[in-house]
Amino acid sequence: MRRMRVFENIDELVAAKGEHLGFGEWHEITQEQVNLFADATLDHQWIHIDVEKARKGPFGGPVAHGYLTLSLVPFLVKDIYTVKNIKMGVNYGSNKVRFPQPVLVGSRVRAGVELTEITDIALGKQLVTKVVIEIEGSEKPALVAEIVSVLVP
Repeated sequence: MRRMRVFENIDELVAAKGEHLGFGEWHEITQEQVNLFADATLDHQWIHIDVEKARKGPFGGPVAHGYLTLSLVPFLVKDIYTVKNIKMGVNYGSNKVRFPQPVLVGSRVRAGVELTEITDIALGKQLVTKVVIEIEGSEKPALVAEIVSVLVP
């Protein structure tokens, strides 16, 4: 298991601006997970859920939805870093989201996080992190996104 980066307070996090904060654990994308996401979002495109047809398709098998990959960001990032002595942190949005490589079912993915921006806002601090979700064994990442969060002291 990787070591989580722990910031005692927001000021310590501010001092880490521009740093790569680390990588999370690997997570396997399963067909069940893809099917459940398809049901939740009503996106039942065959490249995701029809295993036999997808094997003959352009990717050689079923692939995760791009938005499933994006929705895994909080889970994949949770063990990379934490900030203590705050009331809460909330997701605020995403910028420049790209899906350079499809994630085949059965692949393992992990996140890496770089702290790129911190600005003062009325509630506290707004963070922008560059999150790259890697696919094990692939040179191209599954996702590159700027994730915007708010931390309330």
